[in-house]
Amino acid sequence: MIDTDRSSTTGGDAWPAPEPDHRAGERAAGTGGLGRTALAGGALDDAEPVGGLRGLLGVLGVAASIAVLAVFSIWWFVFAVGLLVSILLHELGHFSTARLTGMKATQFFIGFGPRVWSFRRGETEYGVRAIPLGAFVRIIGMHAGEDVNAADRDRTYRSKPFGARMLVICAGSLAHFILAIVILSVVYATAGQTQSLDAARVVAVSDGTPAAAAGLLPDDEVLSIGGVAVTAGDGLSAAVTAHAPGDVVDVVIARGDEVRTVDVMLASLALVGGSDDAAFLGVSARPVVETVDRAWWSSPWHAAGSLVDQTGASITGVVRVLDPTNLFSHLAGTTDDLSTRPTTLVGITAVSDDIGDSAGFTGIMEMLALLNVFVGVFNLFPLLPLDGGHAAVAIYERIREGRSGRRYYADMERLAPVTMIVVTLLLFLFMSGLYLDIVRPVG
Repeated sequence: MIDTDRSSTTGGDAWPAPEPDHRAGERAAGTGGLGRTALAGGALDDAEPVGGLRGLLGVLGVAASIAVLAVFSIWWFVFAVGLLVSILLHELGHFSTARLTGMKATQFFIGFGPRVWSFRRGETEYGVRAIPLGAFVRIIGMHAGEDVNAADRDRTYRSKPFGARMLVICAGSLAHFILAIVILSVVYATAGQTQSLDAARVVAVSDGTPAAAAGLLPDDEVLSIGGVAVTAGDGLSAAVTAHAPGDVVDVVIARGDEVRTVDVMLASLALVGGSDDAAFLGVSARPVVETVDRAWWSSPWHAAGSLVDQTGASITGVVRVLDPTNLFSHLAGTTDDLSTRPTTLVGITAVSDDIGDSAGFTGIMEMLALLNVFVGVFNLFPLLPLDGGHAAVAIYERIREGRSGRRYYADMERLAPVTMIVVTLLLFLFMSGLYLDIVRPVG
């Protein structure tokens, strides 16, 4: 997350953002703190650094809140540390490119909420805040209505050319992609590359369900249902929901070295409290994977290929999750398609526990790599206050400038209502995902 700095100014020491004639009447007047904070991406506080014994105790408290996860599960702890490193590198991408392009960054913090420890070096305050669920960098001049000291007028985000702004705003997601390639390269070189096959392995069969009546057993590999193949991308759920309750379908399974076909009459999802219209088989399953050894010198190439595949899958996943019809279907219990379900750190952490138990440290690392890809893609969606929203504004300004050679400044204050709508929708999506993770956990 990139934040902005709101410097206190008086009289002639203040520099308002430029408002050239070619802005066609767009104004740079400030709005209330809420709209400005949303556009900035975080709180705009200016307090003294916190050090000494108070700061030390604060850091120890934050560290303890993370370390306590190891009491419940070592994999929760490993995943949390890995996620925190990912977030830190995201912000380091913004921070380093801002410094490289001559922008002024006034804060670099891990966590949100009140300061627990900080120090100032040069023009930047570094530190830790109480809630270790993110991080942020404050760069001055992220929008036209911001008051900036006259001495810093050439060091604002808005004053820099298009290329510099795009580099800084996209650097966070770029850091996620680079980290994903590094992690996958190491995993592929040391443990091999896992590839999903077009099948689903049965983990458990529920009593009194169509699957139990047909004699399906744990470790059976389901290859197709009613002629609909179980693919690595869509999984078992899509093959089941392609049919209607009451349909008698041929289920092709592999049991050991034998391939057999069994007839199954699909039930309704209402059997487990879902919709009457959705088909239900009655098994829990996971993907069937194989491991392919990779040489150290070829691992980065295969990792880059995986990055491309996962980027496409992540774009599709974000669109599906943001689709309100899919969200309400999950809340109403009319679907159990995990590819369209929103989730939060609660659900992801629970899955990390299962992956750690089955695949160990390499499984957790691979999961972190794929999560980095998803976060990098999501963050680039053209919605304020996401980084992609700021990138979209920069592109719009560049298009409006054309070949005139004169800077065009979009009125960011006019986007504040739209930004608040997006923030509200994202908050609703988060709360819905949290509800589903608690009430209907995955796995």
